[in-house]
Amino acid sequence: MKRLLIVIPLALLAIAALYWSQSSSGNYRISGIIEVDEIRVGSRIGGRVAQVHILEGQRVTAGQALVELEPFDLNERIAEANSALAARRSALARLQAGFREEEKLQAAARRDRAAATLARLEAGARPLEIQILRDRLAVAQADVDHAQAEYERVKRLFEGAVGATQEMDDATRGLAAARARFAAADDELKLAVEGTRPEEVAEARAALADAEAAVQMMQAGARKEDIAEARSLVESGESAVAALQQQRTELTVRSPGECAVEATDLQPGDLIPANSPVLTLVDPARLFIRAYIPENRAVNVGDRVSVRIDAYPNRRFAGEVLFVSRRGEFTPNNAQTPEERSKQVFRIKVLLQEGHDALRAGMSADVFLDQAK
Repeated sequence: MKRLLIVIPLALLAIAALYWSQSSSGNYRISGIIEVDEIRVGSRIGGRVAQVHILEGQRVTAGQALVELEPFDLNERIAEANSALAARRSALARLQAGFREEEKLQAAARRDRAAATLARLEAGARPLEIQILRDRLAVAQADVDHAQAEYERVKRLFEGAVGATQEMDDATRGLAAARARFAAADDELKLAVEGTRPEEVAEARAALADAEAAVQMMQAGARKEDIAEARSLVESGESAVAALQQQRTELTVRSPGECAVEATDLQPGDLIPANSPVLTLVDPARLFIRAYIPENRAVNVGDRVSVRIDAYPNRRFAGEVLFVSRRGEFTPNNAQTPEERSKQVFRIKVLLQEGHDALRAGMSADVFLDQAK
C-alpha cells in the first residue's frame, strides 16, 4: 500500500510532464546556419585589368565602379564602325534625295542631241547639199571634157611624130584623173539622193531611246528596293556600333546594388576571361537561415518566427518564412533535432528582418517554430 502511494504520484507527475512537453509551445526549435546571397560579378568580354577600385569588406552602392579593364583596340573598332555607318547613312541620304538638277539637265541635253541626230539621219541630205553635189559633178564633167580634148590633141601630134612622149603621158594621166573625179562626184550625188542607211537610222533611234530612259530614271529617282537595301545597311551599321558600345560598357564592372565586397584577388595587369566571375559580393541586408522542418510541424510562407543566434544567446531576432519546399527529403543529421532525424523533413528558408549589422553568414541559429503565425 505504501508502495502504491509512492508510484501513483510519480505516474501523475510523469503524465503531467508529458502533457506539458506536448502542449508547450515555447521550446520547439530547429537548427540552421545563417546564409547570405552571393553575387559573382564579372565582364562579358574579359581583358586586362586597368584599375581596381575596391577592397575586401568595402561597402559599395548600386552602379559603383568596381574594376576597370583596358580597352585594347575597342576604341579603334568603334571609330571604324562609326565611319562605316556614316558612309552608309550618306549613301541612303543620296538615294532618298535623288539626282541633282544639274544631272537631270545633262541627261536632257543628251536626249535632245540624240533626237537631233535621229532627225538628221531620217531627213537625209538637204536639197541644197544635193545641188552642190550636182554642181561638183558638172565641174568634174567639164574637167573630163577638157582632159579628153587635150588628150586628143596630144595624141594627134604624137601620131604625127610632132608631140613628145612626155606630153602624151601627161595627157593620158590627166584624162584618167578627170574621169576618176567625175566618178567620185557621181557616187557622192547618188549616195546623197539615196539617203541615210537604215542601220544608221536604227542605231540613232536606239540611242535616243536610251537617252530618254536615262531622263525618266533621273526624274523618278532611286528605286524603292535600293532605298530599302541602303536603309537596311544603315540599321546593320547602327547595330554594329551599338554592340561595340555595349562591349565598351563591359570594360567597367559595376555593382548591381547595395552590397559588400566579400572576396577579391585582383591586381592591375591581371588577365580575366570573358563571362567569368572575378568578384564576390554579398547583400548584408538579406540574411536568411536554411533549415529543415519535420513533416509533423506545419509552417507556411509568410509566417513570423523568432530566431536565436549562438553568438547572442540572450537576444531574439525576428524572422519571416520565405520559402517552404514542396518536396520532402531526408537531410543530414546535423540539420535537424535528434528526435526527428528519422522522419521526413521539408527545407525552409527564414529571412531575418533585423540584426543585419551584427549577424554574419555562417553563424549557427535556432528557429523557434512555436511562434509561427
